Amino acid sequence: MHNVILSVSTFAVYAVLAMFFWRANIRGQGEALSRGLAGHLVLIPLALHGYLLADDVFAGGGFNLSMTNALSMIIWLTLAVYWLARFFYPIGGLQALVLPLAAVIVLLPEFFPTAHQLENTGLFAFKAHISAAMLAYSLFTIAMLHAVLISMVENRLHHAMMPRVLQSLPPLMTMETLLFRMIGFGFVLLTLTLASGVVFSEQIFGKALEFNHKVLFGFISWGVFAVLLWGHHFYGWRGRIAVRWTVSGFVFLLLAYLGSKFVMEVLLHR
Repeated sequence: MHNVILSVSTFAVYAVLAMFFWRANIRGQGEALSRGLAGHLVLIPLALHGYLLADDVFAGGGFNLSMTNALSMIIWLTLAVYWLARFFYPIGGLQALVLPLAAVIVLLPEFFPTAHQLENTGLFAFKAHISAAMLAYSLFTIAMLHAVLISMVENRLHHAMMPRVLQSLPPLMTMETLLFRMIGFGFVLLTLTLASGVVFSEQIFGKALEFNHKVLFGFISWGVFAVLLWGHHFYGWRGRIAVRWTVSGFVFLLLAYLGSKFVMEVLLHR
């Protein structure tokens, strides 16, 4: 009951901040708001969310990385990356996109609890594998959001009027630069995730590597992002091409991990 009350409270703070950020973006003041008091207030629900996440994941002395906990961790890391990145890039107003998601997802582990206890969690290889995987998912989530926004802005450039929400975004070139930086960092982390899973499979999972749909989609996603980075570096791919490849890579990444968890935990109840 204690965690339910705390989850609802965290949801409420996220929701209020999301409302403020959305209104500020509509007025073209999203970036200014993020650099003021409201930007620092994001730390309050982030801290509460982090506490709830740690309590759910490490419940009973184990490591419960269920689908709802994994989603919660990815969104928490995504918002934390956005909060830190705003000190270096003009993207503070983009937190308005993540705050509503965080508000909803923070409730999932409490109201839809599922257990997926993992073994060998004390090993360094396991910790490195999970850390790289979660960070990679978070960075690619941000890249996906940026790709969608870039597509929306490019489509609206052909119209006389652009919505005020889109007008408050950073310049298109800045968005594309950030997109490829996020993809580059995420690609390195995804490479480490796949490599550690292959090399240390027995230590991490207690069995030899199995070539299943999770592994297949993981490597397909890695290949998609590798081709995108190669095309951008040698042929200057950007715009709609970059958006399509980013969305494709992200979809395969979702199928590789969260897709398999959804089937096993929600549909098959395993």
